[in-house]
Amino acid sequence: MSKIQGISFFDRYLSLWVAICIILGIALGKLVPIVPETLGKLEYANVSIPIAVLIWIMIFPMMLKIDFTSIVNAVKMPKGLTVTLVVNWLIKPFTMFGIAYLFFYVIFKAFIPADLAKEYLAGAVLLGAAPCTAMVFVWSHLTKGNPAYTLVQVAINDLIILVAFIPIVTFLLDVSGITIPWDTLILSVVLFVVIPLVLAMFTRHTLIKRKGIDYFEKVFLKKFTSTTITGLLLTLIIIFSFQGDVIFKNPFSILLIAIPLIIQTFFIFFIAYGWAFKWKLPHNIAAPAAMIGASNFFELSVAVAIVLFGLNSGATLATVVGVLVEVPVMLTLVRIANRTSGRFKQNVV
Repeated sequence: MSKIQGISFFDRYLSLWVAICIILGIALGKLVPIVPETLGKLEYANVSIPIAVLIWIMIFPMMLKIDFTSIVNAVKMPKGLTVTLVVNWLIKPFTMFGIAYLFFYVIFKAFIPADLAKEYLAGAVLLGAAPCTAMVFVWSHLTKGNPAYTLVQVAINDLIILVAFIPIVTFLLDVSGITIPWDTLILSVVLFVVIPLVLAMFTRHTLIKRKGIDYFEKVFLKKFTSTTITGLLLTLIIIFSFQGDVIFKNPFSILLIAIPLIIQTFFIFFIAYGWAFKWKLPHNIAAPAAMIGASNFFELSVAVAIVLFGLNSGATLATVVGVLVEVPVMLTLVRIANRTSGRFKQNVV
């Protein structure tokens, strides 16, 4: 197995650590419910502050690696951005609708009442219409993606969400009165992009000015070698501690919802990844381009589902299942991307 960003110990047994953290999270939620209850109160605009802090810890090391003069060059990578934008906005929402409809209304028809199938479909569409903002930095980091390019693609997608999310969801679900929860969207962008980016810019500039680029790259950055994976594992524990009751009360429903969501995630990843390969994009562009389409902005999806359909609705449950399956599935895609990186060696910018 290839090493990921030098964290060979974690990388070697990453699947085991993920499984242990999922089990620990569920056990924590069931055996010591006061912990997730207390952490759950630390929330604003449907964004969990503890999880936000952990995500911030995960993405900060990647932000440190951005040479901010290279952002201009990242904008000059039209092929990579084209893959990202076309897959995210012209393909992903519609394939999510099609795959979810096929499973909820046809394949699982005997198990899911029509009214509930409609709600599950709505939750899936809300996930499909909102590409990832925060965790894509982590997936890019783990696949040695180009940090500047990842930042640019996230920024552009955040801008497109403002104008495309409502029309797409309205069209696919035939619902009206949808409003973007601006507090959720703005808080997410500030917490997951603006704050770590500004702090990273200041830290990088100050250290390089005082101690030089060699110290910064060979000494300072090495201090963050295991930060991303550690933060990721802690995030898993918290997420699954929050959803322990949901998992135990709806095990069969979660399985039925998870199947089309997982298929969609792999499908979108391979569309973008294969397209990038055919276009001869380098791996450090192809991997993050595929990752952002495969992952979802689940904070926004959950918030809209609650507003439109209610806290205890099938739509909200579907978005929560999206949260539960995303990290394990995306880690699988990270492994696939890293194992196939050698096929991109002939591709250069």
